[in-house]
Amino acid sequence: MPLALIALAVFITVIVVWNVVVKRNMAEAMLLGFIATLLFAGGNAPQYAADAFVEASENDVLYAAVAFVFMTYFVEKTGVMDKLIGILSSLLGRLPGGPAFVDTAASGAMGAVAGGSNTGNAAASGSITGPWMVRTGWKRERAATVIAGNAGLGSALPPSASMIIMIGFAGTLVTTSQVYLALLVAGSYQVIYRVFLTWWFVYRDGIKSETGAEHVALRTSLSRGWTSALIFLGAVLPILVTVGPLADLLASLPRIGDSMENISLIMWIPILIIFISAVVAWKELPKTLSQWWRFFEGSVPRFFTIGAILFFAITASEVLASLGLDEDVNSVLSAMSLPLWLLVTLIGALIVIVAGPLSSTATLSAVGQVALFSMVGAGIDPLLAVIAILVFASTEGASPPASGSIFVACGITKARPEKTFIPLVMYYVVPFFILGVLIALGIVPVPMGG
Repeated sequence: MPLALIALAVFITVIVVWNVVVKRNMAEAMLLGFIATLLFAGGNAPQYAADAFVEASENDVLYAAVAFVFMTYFVEKTGVMDKLIGILSSLLGRLPGGPAFVDTAASGAMGAVAGGSNTGNAAASGSITGPWMVRTGWKRERAATVIAGNAGLGSALPPSASMIIMIGFAGTLVTTSQVYLALLVAGSYQVIYRVFLTWWFVYRDGIKSETGAEHVALRTSLSRGWTSALIFLGAVLPILVTVGPLADLLASLPRIGDSMENISLIMWIPILIIFISAVVAWKELPKTLSQWWRFFEGSVPRFFTIGAILFFAITASEVLASLGLDEDVNSVLSAMSLPLWLLVTLIGALIVIVAGPLSSTATLSAVGQVALFSMVGAGIDPLLAVIAILVFASTEGASPPASGSIFVACGITKARPEKTFIPLVMYYVVPFFILGVLIALGIVPVPMGG
């Protein structure tokens, strides 16, 4: 087997063993994985390491990911997301099976404006909807299945750390606007599927509408938090000025047009959402220096985790590239001569399997680059390849047996985790795996412009 592919296999093995078997954190696993790849460089290891560190420290993706992490923390800490969920609860809570529809909508909203992890998504939305579902007649295992299945929207919709990683791997093959719009449509397919699936669960299990007195009227929840919906402008405005008629108009203006090329979606979206959240929830912001210190201090663990993971993921990918990973992939693919549909299916299966024990971020850090090289080398459009890979990785929340989302959902609903495994695979993992294959092959359409 070619050297770079062996190095990749060792990289993945080290990550999985250290995180799943040894049960240490993913940041340490990525560091060890990077060191393992360096061993294959021999005498070139010092130079490869130096070049990789320079590349990682100058990579916009790393800084954008940190901005998204703080954005997610800020939106949650200021209570903006809680107010949004409150509005959704008032709007959908009276429907038969309303709590499950609220969970779907809340998970989608969190994915669209907070870009958090799937496990965090399950915890944030499920902590409200889980007990509510059980109280209104849902079986505990079914409620946990819905919560864990919906958690994948944390990485299925833009923006997300997973999206940023793949944009970094793709480089000049795609633009941020292209990926954002295409992933938004692909994620919308997932949302629509989940809505119909929830409706089917309601019909099959005979769930009735809520009649309790705890329901908050829509007028009341809107009066309490209608301004929270303004944070969606933070995602919409950068898209409008970079894609479509308004973007074309601005680009045609003499003094503005030249600067339009410098607008980065992955930097401006978190900045605007943080700004709007601060304006909307200014009463909830710290007032003294010591309060601000504690506020920022609470975000540090999140920065450490995602920052270390991405930094060493980028350095490892640089070392693998220097070892000739793209040439190795192309040579292996040429020798195998697989049909395109089978190649895409095998790549998707690899990502889904790796996503079982790992998070979507860690999965793509480990195998995202080789998956992209493999698809593009076989003739798949780079944009379709990126979106398909992101769809495959979004199954992480529903992939038993080691997904954190499953155990969070079961803990909230007091369900037995093993009772959710087969339903999760049947209703969430397999359908989205198929969706990813169909997107890669161009059968299910996504926008190609931007």
